[in-house]
Amino acid sequence: MPRFDIEKARFNMVEQQIRPWETLEQQTLDLISAVPREKFVPENYHAQAFSDVSIPLMHGQVMMAPKIEARLLQALMVHPTDMVLEIGTGSGYMTALLAKAARFVDSIDIYKDFVWDAKYKLKSLNIKNVSFDIGNAINDWNFKNNYDLIVFTGSLATLDPKFQQQLNVGGSLFAIVGQEPAMQAYVINRITKDEFESEILFETSLPQLLGQTSTHFEL
Repeated sequence: MPRFDIEKARFNMVEQQIRPWETLEQQTLDLISAVPREKFVPENYHAQAFSDVSIPLMHGQVMMAPKIEARLLQALMVHPTDMVLEIGTGSGYMTALLAKAARFVDSIDIYKDFVWDAKYKLKSLNIKNVSFDIGNAINDWNFKNNYDLIVFTGSLATLDPKFQQQLNVGGSLFAIVGQEPAMQAYVINRITKDEFESEILFETSLPQLLGQTSTHFEL
């Protein structure tokens, strides 16, 4: 039986999935190629680490398909000076991608096993510019800082407007909002203190993050 060629699979993921899905920005492609996705995939799904699928995690959550992760990163255009809030640590893969590109990442998840596993994996990759917390960041969290970027790694039934208020001017927020089967990926940019603009990037489907807010917000 031929040995699985990880680097060839990684190359094919970029060339056959990510590029055709309109991710062409070189910084994003380099970042996806540099962070070892296979180290964050559950062991029983290792053979699918580079496949065009959402990979199941515990607690009914998933790793987003590679092309969605790439579009997310390209839309946010992460800068080395950015302070990032990630809501939903999950596998820790998106945490690692953001940390590689940004100044610092605050990552929060309601499940402590996700957090501890991600901490171990990032430490093994010598990624140190991340702070992890355990808790419900959706509707029970006291945010003390504003951020340049905010990323939700699962879907939301609705998006509470309090989150866009946590953005610095010039900052951006990524969220997938809606109900099955019609969810839309949004980027919201803070233009001034009181002005925001939103853009629909694509349609997709993801499990909802635990701790949903009932506040309705028209994007």
